[in-house]
Amino acid sequence: MIIGGFQKFSLIDYPGKICAIIFTQGCNFRCPYCYNIELVLPEHFQTAIPEEEIFSFLKKRKGKLDAVEITGGEPTLQPDLIKTIEKIKKMGFLVKLDTNGSNPKILEKIINLHIVDYFAMDIKNSPENYEKSVGVPIEPEKIKKSIRLIMKSKADYEFRTTMVKSLIKKEDIIRIGKLIKGAKLYALQSFNPSKTLLGNFTEKDTYSHEELKYFLNLLDKYVEKVIIR
Repeated sequence: MIIGGFQKFSLIDYPGKICAIIFTQGCNFRCPYCYNIELVLPEHFQTAIPEEEIFSFLKKRKGKLDAVEITGGEPTLQPDLIKTIEKIKKMGFLVKLDTNGSNPKILEKIINLHIVDYFAMDIKNSPENYEKSVGVPIEPEKIKKSIRLIMKSKADYEFRTTMVKSLIKKEDIIRIGKLIKGAKLYALQSFNPSKTLLGNFTEKDTYSHEELKYFLNLLDKYVEKVIIR
């Protein structure tokens, strides 16, 4: 894999577990509010971290780390993603995979292999307004298929949406709720307008905590648990 970053320790990224985080380079979306510019835009890429360094570290942390999270960028773009996950699993770690859901074929292979313990999928907007949030043409059916695959899998999972006020409205949230009806966990993520792909966002694009609580209450009838981050 092409690894653009590595975090050796996190208590908050894998629920209830201590994990390390691998950040892959490259993404097929151009979400204007994205803050991982150095993992998305090739002109901002840093020198890749050798995979051997990561596995050397993980070998030393056996028994101290519970899990490894693979995020991006978009990890499913990496041709050797499955091979890397299998290698991590053989070391005895749990694996969490973050994805934008644009590659359901890869997700289906991973799910059928039972090599990921926790999926976190970003839902960028309602299907009707998806392209507005991702900045590129996208087939909504691919997103819908990824949602179905994850919900039917035996792995733990969460869906999450970054709440950008200028992009996501009440109608979008209701549509997303219907799209993921019956899901275990859905997180509404507060938007921070600093350091974005397109630097034209302001505090006016951030929903207040009270507004997010309003959306949370709207979603209660669709999903088992809704949280605000």
